Amino acid sequence: MNLFVEIFYFAAAVLFIIGLKQMSSPVNARRGIIWAGVGMALATLITFVHPHVNSNYILILLGIGIGGGLAWKTGKEVAMTDMPQMIALYNGMGGGAAAAIAAVELIKQEPMSLTIQLMAVSGALIGAIAFSGSLIAYGKLQGIKQLRKPTRFKHQQRINAGVFIVAAWMALGIATSGTDYGMFTLFLFFALALAFGVMMTLPIGGADMPVVISLYNAFTGLAVGFEGFVLETPAMMIAGIVVGSAGTLLTQLMAKAMNRPISNVLFSNFGDTTGEAQAVSGSMKAIESPDAAIMMAFAEKVIIVPGYGMAVAQAQHKVWEMTKQLQERGVTVKFAIHPVAGRMPGHMNVLLAEAGVPYDIIYDLDEINEEFKTADVVLVIGANDVVNPAARTDPNSPIYGMPILNADYARNVIVVKRGQGAGFSGIENHLFFADNCRMLYGDGQAVANELVSDMKSL
Repeated sequence: MNLFVEIFYFAAAVLFIIGLKQMSSPVNARRGIIWAGVGMALATLITFVHPHVNSNYILILLGIGIGGGLAWKTGKEVAMTDMPQMIALYNGMGGGAAAAIAAVELIKQEPMSLTIQLMAVSGALIGAIAFSGSLIAYGKLQGIKQLRKPTRFKHQQRINAGVFIVAAWMALGIATSGTDYGMFTLFLFFALALAFGVMMTLPIGGADMPVVISLYNAFTGLAVGFEGFVLETPAMMIAGIVVGSAGTLLTQLMAKAMNRPISNVLFSNFGDTTGEAQAVSGSMKAIESPDAAIMMAFAEKVIIVPGYGMAVAQAQHKVWEMTKQLQERGVTVKFAIHPVAGRMPGHMNVLLAEAGVPYDIIYDLDEINEEFKTADVVLVIGANDVVNPAARTDPNSPIYGMPILNADYARNVIVVKRGQGAGFSGIENHLFFADNCRMLYGDGQAVANELVSDMKSL
């Protein structure tokens, strides 16, 4: 029976890997999710015949029913604009589950080898941090008033470091004490780990949330992998290690896209500078929808730069309708995606795919940046920091050195924006004041709808 169970667990792990590989491309992503889902269903079903499950079938079915029911309901109802916080929440649940597994095994106080006990407490520490940290990330993305702005106070990083050191020291003590540790010690260890996750995330600004979500995803995978070793379950080992390594790589890529080391994201105050930022010269110049429609309709090449504002306005469908009108007029239209556009990795790609935009006209920063010089019009809808030239020109800007989309190099730039305020990071965008830039004020969906109507009347 053990061999039978292990074979199926191994098959589930292989399906996880195949699914993750398929998700590397938007073209195959849906198929990858299905493969991974089949793997998860297989791993869940085979657990019912696992020798260690004994008679806990009612609890398993209850957990599957409650968790699956809630996930099905929320997954069906969640708006695309709320997908980042849903990902953060579900990712946190994974870390919490890994920490809970460790807690159950440690509460038993059964003899374990030093290696296994170290893995148990390591998974508990990392999983608890990922759980509480992801909940705070969820709150920030959800716009909860008390969490929206970074919470900072004097000696914060030293206090955070102290909490982590004590938690790690207690983890080491629990791991090396065999079964000679009290329940209060175990409780205090988990309390400190959870507290550190909260304290670590509170001072991080919303603009850094894509990196934070990716990092906690890596933490969750690592914690699950550790607990897989504790339970001697190959499916958990392989899946956890794969998710952990993929999440780590993605975190590094996201930080690179912002030209900031991960330590800077986690342990510095985004938006704080040592010098005075360059003053913005010029003024914002407005444009009306009919004029913008004419400018794009008679262009040869239009590049569209989507951002979170497009997601909030749910304008992706109207933007695609406008794109088709331009293509019918013989205009070459391309979409330019910055790696950290939106509130989670790949956020813009998901939105455009939902609207039916073909993958072959969607380009990443490195693929399209040189083409802005040849664009007649760049339409920026809901994006801000990822097109801010201050990243190239102002050494005192918090985003200096961050690779940006070179929208300012185009002949004409039209920015769709609700008002004249700064972006999510609070930094003034120099592009908006440039001579070749015009501001088209209004809600993204309403503006896109007007552009569609104005093009039809040409």
